[in-house]
Order: sequence, then structure tokens, then C-alpha cells
Amino acid sequence: MNALVIYALLLKATCTSFSGLASLPLIREDFVVKRHALTDQQLNTAVFAGRAGPGPNGIYVVSVGYFAGGLPGAAAGLLAVITPAFLILPMMRWLKGRTESARVRSAIRGVILGTAGLLLAASLPLARDAVVGSLTLGIVVATFLILSFTKVDSAWVMFAAALVGLMARG
Repeated sequence: MNALVIYALLLKATCTSFSGLASLPLIREDFVVKRHALTDQQLNTAVFAGRAGPGPNGIYVVSVGYFAGGLPGAAAGLLAVITPAFLILPMMRWLKGRTESARVRSAIRGVILGTAGLLLAASLPLARDAVVGSLTLGIVVATFLILSFTKVDSAWVMFAAALVGLMARG
């Protein structure tokens, strides 16, 4: 896939999302569904690679670029991640006095709710691909219950889930 096309698609996704995985629905639609440049498994791997390392949650976009176009694709992904940061500076100056408007706040709230719906819609096919077998499903359910109803730190839950997965394979 052409690095310029990768950049344009990833820029569209990063510019229209507000944080982390919010760009996932657009990326899945463009790279998996429409262009078949990635599989759901490759997208899952890219998300995992971005989430496993330190740094912002949206850095998985670089891995998506790599899977779609090798090193030039990864460079395009990196540029797509940092471009919105440079675009937001003049936009913040323009929005400075307008954020008190009820219409602007309502529009922002609507975009956030729409993003949440898109994220859910994109997460379901990825979860279907990632959750195979009863052990994996058990880990997902246990993780959901522990994180929803206790105050256990998520790092401990991830460590325990990894340990259970390793013991099951060993």
C-alpha cells in the first residue's frame, strides 16, 4: 500500500478522534473492511503493540502503518499521529472564546457520544477474533468483573491474566 495513502487514511482517523483507541473504528473500516490491507488479527496485534509499550494509547497507529506498508507505512503512521498536535494549536486559539457557548459544548458532547458508539461497533469484531476458546472467554469475563466491581489496579489484573495464559499453554 502506498505510504501517502496510508498517511491520508491514518490522518483522517487521528484527526477525527479525541484519544487513544477512538480512531480504531475508522482505521478498521478503511484498512480491514474496505481495502483489505489488514486482517482483524493484524489490527489486534497492532493495538496490542501500541498498548504494550509506554506512551500514548494512540501510538498503535504506527503499527497499523507498518503492517499496511512496512517501514514507509510506519513513518506515515508516525506522521499521522503527530500532525493533529500541530493542527490543534491554531484551532485552540480560535476556539478560546467559543467554548462557553452551549451550542459548542453540545456539539462536543455529541461527537464524544458518537465516538463511543463507533468504538463499540469496531471493538466487537476484534473481540470475536481475539476471544477463542473457553479459557480466553473466562479471562475476559473475570477481567471485566474484577475491574468493574473492585478497586484492583488494572496492571495486576493484566499480570494475572498473562500468568493464567502462560500456565495454560505450558
